[in-house]
Amino acid sequence: MVERADRSPSAEKSSGVGRLLIAALVIAGLSIGLAVIEPAQAQPFLIGIFAVLAVVGLVAILAAAIGFLRVGATAPAPGIGSELVDVIDEGLLVTDQEGRIVYTNRAYADLLGAEQAGPRSIERAFAGNADAAEAIFRVARKVRSGAKGSEEVRSPRPLNPDVEGGPRWYRISARPTGEGEDRIAWRIADISDERARQEQVFQELQHAIDYLDHAPAGFLSAEPDGTIVHMNATLAEWLGLDLSGFDPGALRLQEIVQGDGIALLATPPDATQRNRTSIIDLDLVKRNGQNLPVRLLHKVPMTADGAPGATRTIVLNRSPGEDVSEALRQAEVRFTRFFNNTPIAIAAVHRDGRIGRNNAPFARMFEPAAPYARLVDLVVETDRPKLEAGLDAAAEGAGSIPPIDAKLAGETDASARFFVNPVAQTDNEEIVVVNALDITDQRKLEQQFAQSQKMQAVGQLAGGIAHDFNNVLTAIIGFSDLLLANHRPADPSFQDIMNIKQNANRAAGLVRQLLAFSRRQTLMPQVLSLGDVLSDLAILLTRLLGENVKLDMNHGRDLWPVKVDINQFEQVIINLAVNGRDAMPDGGTMTISTRNLEAAEVAAFNYRPLPEVDYVLTEVADTGTGIPADVQEKIFEPFFSTKDVGKGTGLGLSTVYGIIKQTGGHIFFTTEPDKGTAFHLFLPRYEPQEGDKVATTTESQSGIEDLTGTANILLVEDEEAVRAFAARALTSRGYNVYEAPTGVEALDVMEEAGGEIDLVVSDVVMPELDGPSLLRELRKTRPDLKIIFISGYAEDAFRKNLPQGEEFQFLPKPFSLKQLATAVKETLGT
Repeated sequence: MVERADRSPSAEKSSGVGRLLIAALVIAGLSIGLAVIEPAQAQPFLIGIFAVLAVVGLVAILAAAIGFLRVGATAPAPGIGSELVDVIDEGLLVTDQEGRIVYTNRAYADLLGAEQAGPRSIERAFAGNADAAEAIFRVARKVRSGAKGSEEVRSPRPLNPDVEGGPRWYRISARPTGEGEDRIAWRIADISDERARQEQVFQELQHAIDYLDHAPAGFLSAEPDGTIVHMNATLAEWLGLDLSGFDPGALRLQEIVQGDGIALLATPPDATQRNRTSIIDLDLVKRNGQNLPVRLLHKVPMTADGAPGATRTIVLNRSPGEDVSEALRQAEVRFTRFFNNTPIAIAAVHRDGRIGRNNAPFARMFEPAAPYARLVDLVVETDRPKLEAGLDAAAEGAGSIPPIDAKLAGETDASARFFVNPVAQTDNEEIVVVNALDITDQRKLEQQFAQSQKMQAVGQLAGGIAHDFNNVLTAIIGFSDLLLANHRPADPSFQDIMNIKQNANRAAGLVRQLLAFSRRQTLMPQVLSLGDVLSDLAILLTRLLGENVKLDMNHGRDLWPVKVDINQFEQVIINLAVNGRDAMPDGGTMTISTRNLEAAEVAAFNYRPLPEVDYVLTEVADTGTGIPADVQEKIFEPFFSTKDVGKGTGLGLSTVYGIIKQTGGHIFFTTEPDKGTAFHLFLPRYEPQEGDKVATTTESQSGIEDLTGTANILLVEDEEAVRAFAARALTSRGYNVYEAPTGVEALDVMEEAGGEIDLVVSDVVMPELDGPSLLRELRKTRPDLKIIFISGYAEDAFRKNLPQGEEFQFLPKPFSLKQLATAVKETLGT
């Protein structure tokens, strides 16, 4: 029986009480009647009454078991108006937590056909349907947890037995309701028509996809980052791809577009040309590596926020046999390949300066620029007038327009050379063709070459000056030594002579720095482990940096050996550390680190010139003020300094530059304003030879005490002051000295001496016959003659002019009396 919502609770309650009173009166009447009848006569009546009651009780139990009979109130839930729930199209069933039916609306009865047989529970309605039973169980489980649940189930036939038809779809949903949520409101709706509409839409979509997949043109859609999200079967077949194995997002445009053609697709659309369809001719790459000439009808729709969305691209196959106009197709394909594969960027320019059609290299070179922008907007503002002038001249039909070099707009240092040429006017008013070459690398090479030439010229000048100064300083230091030898410390003039010598030695230090910059100083390279050298230098560096600067040293493991002059390398580190300290007036951190750098890693530094070989990289970094951009090109020049007058010679970094270059290494730097500067020293890895010894300290000086001798010495020196000092110095030590101002005169003296000369002390650079040439002449008659070369230049500067394996000693200028006497004593071996 269906309980209706139009019966009030008070009416149902009074009706139930009335039936209860009638039943009580009937039972009372039967009891009185049986009381006045004889027991023997009453027995059959009692048996009959008990039988009837038994049958009624059994039927009631069965009815309750199957839900036909309900015990308790069936009034609708409080707050639900009967008029409202009866007009709901969906069936409504309210049960308690035990599943007993509390209320059903009219739609529920119509849906299940329960008007005559009484309301049925949801479980009974779908009895025999295993899938529906599982769905109902899942919904009930969600409701018991306090949540809402909903499932869609399929029934092989309508739930109402009075309705004929095939399978039906129903949506079953439930939620807790009532005070304390002690009841469950079930809703059931027939959604078969909705499902049918969905199926129809799905079938139509499948047909549309099938039509698109097998269309005579290819189709693809790609996200702005190049990820392909859709591709039809036709395009997949052309490319030799298996569409069944294609996953959206697994393939990118860069994998199927050849060369720079991807730049034509990656260029963002201009705001004034949104949703414009572009025609692009390029080559795709098949799976087997062959080219596929295609024409793209390419469109990039814009999203609501103005950002580019997924592309819509139709692909037309332009392979042989795919086009009715074969000759025209071949010509267009050839032109497209020439157009897009040339190393020159090409673009047509409209009368108003807008960029028209362009090739792939142009799109790649000017990638940040949107298409259809003005050409002059692609260069920096200072270069725009000359480019505009060139375009205007071409628009007027002028020929032989000179190339225009301009720096490209943006934060890069890129530059291009534009060749502007006029063309005949066309319907779309593309009247100028512009060819552009990327000259960024050329500009950098020109700047580096100019800087190298300037440094070389300054170095030659510095080297020449240093050589002449060394001769002067040799005489000053030498004669000072001669004077000191004749004066006692107590003499009034002794201290003056010492001051002369000390200042001469100071000047000699400056000259050594000039020679270091010009790479003409004398080096004594040793095989070193830089980690050990820097560790020994740490204490001195800590003192030099002061308390406000923290020294942090990080050394790589198993550093390769290098071959450098240990004293000069220490000077490099000290100069860089002092410069870094001065750049941190308020304190900071000085970091010195070393590591091995394999040849494969060199290219990542992007420095030029820097050959790709193995290096030991030393980096000296500070956290100072950085190097201003306007002085960065000058920091390695001699006598250039940003310090106050009297606080620097300007030779610190030039000395560093020369030492590293003379050692065969390279030096570069990176700097950021207010963040600091880092110098990168690349020293080539030294492959140890048999007998090599890794050193960490300089060799000890000679311990010879007796510097006298009796040998015959030929002194060859074109600088009179140096020759006079050296002759007096050696004579004072007991040697017999022959003098010659040139190499030619030295040969004459040798001939006159008749083989009595034991040692030749000769300058290197002399008129008529220089030192190496003199040695070759002397070896013709005296192959075992010992010789000492003296020079203001480095030993390496003239060694290359001597025969391979030639033995000689070298004494760099300026030298003192003692150094000259020691060199002679050691060479003679007496």
